[in-house]
Amino acid sequence: MNNNDSEPEARELTYVEFPGKYVWKLKDRCWQPRKTHVSVGRIYFVSPSLGEAYFLRILLTKVRGPRSFEEIRTYDGVVYPTFRDACYARGLLDDDNEYIECIKEASFTGNGNYLRCLFGTLLLSNTLSRPEVVWDKTWEFLSEDILYNMRKDTDIRGLVVSDELIKNITLSKIENYLLRNGSSLCRFSPMPVPNDESVIHESNRLINEELSWDTDQLSAEFNNLHISLNDDQRAVFNEIMDAVRSGNGGVFFCVRLQWYSGIASLLLSRGHTAHSRFHIPINLNEDSVCHIKPNTEIANLLNEAKLIIWDEAPMVHKHAFEALDRTLKDVLSVGDSRNSEIPFGGKAIVFGGDFRQILPVVQNGSRQDIVHASLCSSYIWSSCKVLKLTRNMRLSVGASSSNIQEIHEFAKWLLEVGEGNVGDGNDGEATMEIPNDLLITDPIQSLIDFVYPSVLDRFKDRDYFSERAIPAPKNEVVHGINDRLLALFPGEEVEYLSSDSICPTEEINDPLHQDLYNPEVLNSVKVSGLPNHRLVLKLGVPVMLLRNRSAKRFM
Repeated sequence: MNNNDSEPEARELTYVEFPGKYVWKLKDRCWQPRKTHVSVGRIYFVSPSLGEAYFLRILLTKVRGPRSFEEIRTYDGVVYPTFRDACYARGLLDDDNEYIECIKEASFTGNGNYLRCLFGTLLLSNTLSRPEVVWDKTWEFLSEDILYNMRKDTDIRGLVVSDELIKNITLSKIENYLLRNGSSLCRFSPMPVPNDESVIHESNRLINEELSWDTDQLSAEFNNLHISLNDDQRAVFNEIMDAVRSGNGGVFFCVRLQWYSGIASLLLSRGHTAHSRFHIPINLNEDSVCHIKPNTEIANLLNEAKLIIWDEAPMVHKHAFEALDRTLKDVLSVGDSRNSEIPFGGKAIVFGGDFRQILPVVQNGSRQDIVHASLCSSYIWSSCKVLKLTRNMRLSVGASSSNIQEIHEFAKWLLEVGEGNVGDGNDGEATMEIPNDLLITDPIQSLIDFVYPSVLDRFKDRDYFSERAIPAPKNEVVHGINDRLLALFPGEEVEYLSSDSICPTEEINDPLHQDLYNPEVLNSVKVSGLPNHRLVLKLGVPVMLLRNRSAKRFM
């Protein structure tokens, strides 16, 4: 900006073009005209979630020769208060009329809670250019059930409240939705936020969620399951519940022997991943702690919790358990200093899993490194009481008497593989022979035949495809399965191609660089999370749009 003030020629350049004409002299700490060579300028990527920094980046590709930040915000003689407003005045941002109409149309069939979740999802996806404008034009739809629920809760039919209070309650509910998904209204300034007093005096959201169960239904379900426990399960259940009732805590590891059937946490109602619930850092070391502070909502939830169940524990690095141990000792010692000396702050915690299965992934690690990273190598293991489940439940659930022996033999063979007793060695690598009756010559076609039997007779049935799916580890496998299924459908193929134009804010006018954005090159790029450039369909082929509406379990 200082150079633009003193060099008239520089005022013809944008921020990106500037390094092509000037060079920075570190010794003199000044810009000087470039005499030789050619330099290409660049601007670091900025996420739309960063707000003003993102809009500033857009303006730097358009504004020439600014001498101050104020000039960057100036357009047609008007100085705009924010970079975003300047972008909007220049026509660099789209209006949000389609989202306003979307919310209005959804109000015909959706209730207030659905509309608030929809508004929150739009905020999280960073698709709104001016969220405060969308809020001003749709808040009445988003809050249409607030007054009704207040009258119902207070049993006062004629209850009248101000629009400001209704807006504040609505914003508070939207804020709760965003908080559950790792965000906040504060990130979308100048969106209004609920006043601090209403948020502070609101009950703990996390505890209310965990307690909002139909107790009668749960009681009936518990009684049915408790009666069906076998001897091993009943012994484990009683020992763990004794620790819970005593309030003295305890650490247990429930070993599933003989390929005992386990249930991942995400298959359980309201289950969470450990990283999302305990705020475990992604990059762990031996001194890591969880991002939980005393007297916060999550800290109070953990304080009220009676039992923590962590399934598939052998797959997790030991530093994650140690981080939780240190955190619970710190957080729970606020109420009782003795908890700082007890494993996991005195909470009863149950780890489940099988060490024969996948252990923690250690990049470029040896067998010793992997074992050293597992739970059994942690100082926590000495506090664990090992409980064993030995009966294979898969033999008694969903299997006829004629198949039990066959399943038993298969389970026995898997156990031998897990124990390292099959093959010509037991040093981490072994060559084994798979029985012929277990070999599948064409696994993809076998999966298709198994998951989609009689597909040609039922492909017009909507429920047929909604009840079936083939999970795959890579997108290329998904495309291969889709192509095989598509070939089975009768009729002619119809090809649809995506748009291949460049965003106006990123357009480069230099002809020398046009080849970098050649349409053929762009169309060949396959990006995770985005559909491919070419989509082939036939009449009756289902199209799926996937969105994880329970992101709070992962975030």
